[in-house]
Amino acid sequence: MNVLSLFDGMSCGQIALNKCGIKYDNYFASEIDKNTINITMKNFPNTIQLGDVTKINVENLPKIDLLIAGSPCQGFSFAGKQLNFEDPRSKLFFEFVKLKNELKPTYFLLENVVMKKEYQDVITEHLGVEPIFINSELVSAQNRKRLYWTNIPNITLPEDRGIKLQDILEDGITDKEKAYCLTLHTGTVRDYFKKSQTNIVYLPDNNGLYEVKDGKISMTFPKGKNPNEVFTFKVKVPDGKYNFRKLTVSELEQLQTVPVGYTQGFSYTNSVDVLGNGWTVDIISHIFNNLK
Repeated sequence: MNVLSLFDGMSCGQIALNKCGIKYDNYFASEIDKNTINITMKNFPNTIQLGDVTKINVENLPKIDLLIAGSPCQGFSFAGKQLNFEDPRSKLFFEFVKLKNELKPTYFLLENVVMKKEYQDVITEHLGVEPIFINSELVSAQNRKRLYWTNIPNITLPEDRGIKLQDILEDGITDKEKAYCLTLHTGTVRDYFKKSQTNIVYLPDNNGLYEVKDGKISMTFPKGKNPNEVFTFKVKVPDGKYNFRKLTVSELEQLQTVPVGYTQGFSYTNSVDVLGNGWTVDIISHIFNNLK
């Protein structure tokens, strides 16, 4: 079995395949970010790195049985500027289409954010399958809504595991039982983070704030806003004497259902960036289970 993963990131596809117990002979990865490549090679040293997706020569590849990708989503995200296919990052979706048509893999999987129906329909038209909506909250402590286009058959929703944020918070760092209350702040997101002395519970990807609701953590960055614009935004803060704090790397790994320690040895910033751009692994492994 040969796998080609485009925009491979930290190789969540390999983690998912291994969780399923699915054997593969070659795993080809297209990625250009050095941090994510280093994390991948630390964990999966046999990965065959191909570099820039636009420079892949299909004549140098064997028969590909599984083509997977989570193409850049900044041009589609409701939290972004909604530039759709004019955004150069989102245009990379067509590289997936091009390689899918040339390689004719047995199975394919494309993940992306929830987007306007008109953009979604364009992707559906090119791939020939309707997307499956799955929220990561079913297997994780995060509210992460995503669309999955795949020809892997018989995909159903995973069972709700009922995991809450308090289930993954580490002891001795914050009180796991404290409720969260809503506070409003006026200013810029970036300035707020710079001035804060006690660190808020958030995933610092420079795109927005995250709040806890019904025990799940989710993004609340105002739609279409720039992090440097001045506006009033919501923050979920612990009620009482407990300080704000950032989530630890191991907590972030658990939110993405990545093995704890997977990004160990890299800076906090690098780990956060890589994890934030990755897949919720247990959703992918749930889909891959149908390959058996």
